[in-house]
Amino acid sequence: MANLLDMARRKLSDLQRVFVVNGIIMLVLAILIVWTDVVLRLLVGLVILLIAYSLFYVAYKVHAVRKFLD
Repeated sequence: MANLLDMARRKLSDLQRVFVVNGIIMLVLAILIVWTDVVLRLLVGLVILLIAYSLFYVAYKVHAVRKFLD
């Protein structure tokens, strides 16, 4: 049971780290969006890529947890 709790803590801390990094990136992008229209187009594309990356990463983490439970 202790091993299961340690694994869950490790997975949750990895997930927390990803959310913090993505939050920082989105904060920087939000600041840059305010400045110019050219940067806005570039950053909208980057935000879409960032969201796609986040979804793939969450799917990977869910798969790892499911694999661990099996």
